[in-house]
Amino acid sequence: MDYQQMAEKSIQGELPSREEMQGILEAPAEELPALLRAAFHVRSHFWGRKVHLHMLMNARSGLCSEDCHYCSQSSISKASIAKYPFLPRAQLVEGAYRAKAARAVRYCLVTSGRGPTDRDIDQVASIVREIRDRVDINICCCLGLTTEAQARRLKDAGVERYNHNLNTSQRFHPAICTTHAYEDRVRTVENVRRAGLSTCCGGIVGMGEADDDVIDLAVSLRELDVASIPINFLHPIPETPFEGRRNLTPERCLKALCLFRFVNPAKEIRVAGGRELNLDGQQHLALYPANSLFVNGYLTTPGQAAADTHRMIEAHGFEIDDTVPALT
Repeated sequence: MDYQQMAEKSIQGELPSREEMQGILEAPAEELPALLRAAFHVRSHFWGRKVHLHMLMNARSGLCSEDCHYCSQSSISKASIAKYPFLPRAQLVEGAYRAKAARAVRYCLVTSGRGPTDRDIDQVASIVREIRDRVDINICCCLGLTTEAQARRLKDAGVERYNHNLNTSQRFHPAICTTHAYEDRVRTVENVRRAGLSTCCGGIVGMGEADDDVIDLAVSLRELDVASIPINFLHPIPETPFEGRRNLTPERCLKALCLFRFVNPAKEIRVAGGRELNLDGQQHLALYPANSLFVNGYLTTPGQAAADTHRMIEAHGFEIDDTVPALT
């Protein structure tokens, strides 16, 4: 397969054929360097060697009504995790200072649950206003299924972006969650866009899905025209339904990232949860297709410290871009 030709077509906005997308996921090991070079050609055309950093804060943990099988906070999880209501305001504001010190351009406030109540929106909006007054950092919220009216209130408070992942294809979604539908997730992304917020929407690789599901997810994100695409690699947590699903290799993760770059050439693609576990010593290679990383861990699993992430980025010829994008 001519990956460089595919890269040139991707830069011009041409969607790879289904056969080409399948070929990316099936690329033999000896072709992986050529595939990564081609993905880097696309990445560098739009983003150069710049890398954006994000930091998460689990503002409310556990006690969720949904049965997402991959999640340690779900109603069917028996994982030993911290469970708490909203963290104190001072702790959430202090987290923004730590994100800024980690050179993150976005501080992501996440709450467990099906979706926010109006009281939740009031509480988050008030905290966001204080953070925006005190820290030069953009705010992303991930609060679950959200209405357009709720999203507008968040935007008015100073939220720049809202995350709500599709997680997988429409076909495979019932195998990972039964308490809400794939269409509910799509509707939330559309609500966020109509409210004028930047859209963040991605998925999880390694849950037992087929290649067709990974391809369908990549294409669906292109059709939704989301601004930022976080790609998680399943971190199977003990006492969750997916605790035994450890079937990813670094090569599979890298090929999936290349696929998302070819399909969504100009978008921010972020290596998210599970990168440390599944990529191990090859984490730096993810920067060839991707241009964004999380630092200092995830919601209920640890991750690479910011200082170590900085060293990895710079040691491999990439550049941290900590310029905070202006609000629109």
